[in-house]
Amino acid sequence: MKKGNKLTALGIVMVLIASTLSVAAQTQNDPQKERARTTGQDPKKTQKPVRGDRLEPDDPSRPPADVAEDVQANRMEQLSEEAAINPYYNNFFSTYRLGPEDVISVDVFNQDRYSRKGITVPPSGRISLSLIPGGVFVNGKTVDEVAEIIKKRYDEYILEPQVTVSLDKASSYRYSVIGDVGQPGIRLMNHRMTVTEALAEAGGILSTGDKSSVMVLRRQADGNLNQIRVNVSAIYKGRAPDNTYLVPGDQIIVPGNKLKKWREIMGFANVLSFARIFGVPMP
Repeated sequence: MKKGNKLTALGIVMVLIASTLSVAAQTQNDPQKERARTTGQDPKKTQKPVRGDRLEPDDPSRPPADVAEDVQANRMEQLSEEAAINPYYNNFFSTYRLGPEDVISVDVFNQDRYSRKGITVPPSGRISLSLIPGGVFVNGKTVDEVAEIIKKRYDEYILEPQVTVSLDKASSYRYSVIGDVGQPGIRLMNHRMTVTEALAEAGGILSTGDKSSVMVLRRQADGNLNQIRVNVSAIYKGRAPDNTYLVPGDQIIVPGNKLKKWREIMGFANVLSFARIFGVPMP
C-alpha cells in the first residue's frame, strides 16, 4: 500500500472518532433529556403505601370508605349489645341445673354407638345410656357435671373417652305471674330473665296494677318464702336498675292500685243500687 493511502485511511478513522465523541457530549448536555429528581431524602422512607378505599388489616380503626356511616354505627351498636347480653345467656346455660322435660344430648368423640341425642329427662331424673346399668341421675346437675360422671363410667370400656353433654332445650325452669297483668299464669323460663321481662311476657301490668309494689316470692332452702319488693315504676322511669333476676319457682305478684279499689267500690255501689230498685234482699 502506498504511503498516501495509509494517511487517508488514518484520517477517516480520526474523523469518525471525533464525530462519536461530539454526539455523546451533546446527548449528555441536552437540557430536554429527563433526569432523575433528587430531594436529598431516601425515597424508600418518603414513599407512602397505597391503602385504597378498603380496610387495611394493620389499621382496624380505619373504617371502609364504601360503607355508609349509619351502617357502621349500627354494626358497632350490635357488637356492643352482643358483648353486653351474651355473658348473661352464657352464664344461664353454664349454671343451668337439669330437671324433668329438659332435652340433652350426649356425644362421645369418635364413638357413635355410645353417643345419644335428644334425650328427654324423665320425672325420675335418670337417663339410660349404653354400658351403664341403671343409667345416670341428672336432676339438679349441670351439663358439665353430667359429662364428668359419664366419662368416669365409660372409662372402664373406652380409652380416654371425651364426653360432651349439651343442653338442647330448657324446659324445667318455670315461674308464675299473678295479679293485675294482661296474661297471668305459669310460664317457661328458657333464658336468664329479669322481673320486667317476665312482666312484659305476661302482657304487661294493667292500669289497675300497682307498679311500685310488685312482689317476688322466692322459696328458700329451708322452705320459707322470701319476699322481694321490686319498684317497677322506678325502673321504667330510669330511676332504678333493672337487675332483679328470677330463679326457677319464683312467683311474681302484681297488686291492685287505688284505681282498682275505686272500681271495686263503684261496682259494689252499683250492685246496691240494683238491689234497691228491684227490691232484691241483701244478705
